[in-house]
Amino acid sequence: MVAQMKSLREQLANCQLPAEQAFSIPPECYTSEELLQEELEKVFQHNWIGLGRADRFAVSGDYETMNLGGKPVIVLRDHDGILRAFANTCRHRGARLLNDDGNCKHIRCPFHAWTYKLDGSLSGAPHMNKVSGFERSDYGLISYHAEERLGFAFVCLAPSAPDLDDYLGDFAEIHAPWPIESLVTTRRRSLTVDCNWKAFLDVFNEYYHLPFVHPDSLDEIYNFPTPADKVTGAFASQFGNTEGTGGLLQDSEEQPLPSMTNLQGRAASGVQYTWVFPNMTFAAGMDVLWIYEAYPLGADCCQVYQSICVPPETAALPDFEKKIAAYYQRFDAGIEEDIPALVNQQRGLASSDARQGRFQPHLEANVASFARWYADQWLRQS
Repeated sequence: MVAQMKSLREQLANCQLPAEQAFSIPPECYTSEELLQEELEKVFQHNWIGLGRADRFAVSGDYETMNLGGKPVIVLRDHDGILRAFANTCRHRGARLLNDDGNCKHIRCPFHAWTYKLDGSLSGAPHMNKVSGFERSDYGLISYHAEERLGFAFVCLAPSAPDLDDYLGDFAEIHAPWPIESLVTTRRRSLTVDCNWKAFLDVFNEYYHLPFVHPDSLDEIYNFPTPADKVTGAFASQFGNTEGTGGLLQDSEEQPLPSMTNLQGRAASGVQYTWVFPNMTFAAGMDVLWIYEAYPLGADCCQVYQSICVPPETAALPDFEKKIAAYYQRFDAGIEEDIPALVNQQRGLASSDARQGRFQPHLEANVASFARWYADQWLRQS
């Protein structure tokens, strides 16, 4: 085992080289259940996790339950409008508190009716006033860090979270041309995909596969991308010009939505692809923003959420539903072609003879940047 881990460390060190020399993430990091458990701790439990758009927590009491980094979590909007994240376990005897998503005025344990306010404080515990030394203030919900930036929601499970602005670096400046913070979500879709979570995000962030996986659908939309943006922070970003809007198939270009207000320069002529490490990626087009979050369900399976966002004035157009349907068709067509390729890749990665590959540094720039960051997480905690 020691020799095996030494080999893994050596392989991960190859990911830290410049993109022109770097190797891809070792195949076992995509296939090993044992390594997945370490990954949850090293990658998900020490960093900010992107949860997509915060507008699904629109009013106080809106909540969603999820599994983050192997931990059951409740994310909700409290009565003061603050985004909160709590461990989904009662402080009495550990029962699960909430399921799925919805709206609540408070959180009530279904087992013994301990009740918590939306800020996590314990407000009711039947008969516990008769218990010597029991103080309700000592038994609030276990809280995690939750914050919002540019309309995105982030949670960090670490006891001491890195400063989110430091973590994101110049994320806001890179995306300043788009009115991202004010965009509204018009569709959120859930999929289960039989591939590793990293593989799903990899394919969204590279141009290399377009002529081979999408020859008759998406390939004609995209021109050769510009070099990767030089960024600070735990993300990667790359721009590419498109034929028309990147949000429509070629045969639907005659019915585009209006461009976002005040877009100038290259932002008005293509799509910015960004990967916020570890698990959230999005594309900012001239008219729409589309987002994917990927969460591991196992080494070879992930839960994926797709969100589509537009400016509020676009969503208010009288013919919006008709026009946005063509965009939904384009996004669904793309993912329906990606999934078989990803399932096939997962099978190949599972081969005992699978080895690290090399990147095409221009067409896989974001993927190489993630591989370097991912290797850093493992090696600095080894």
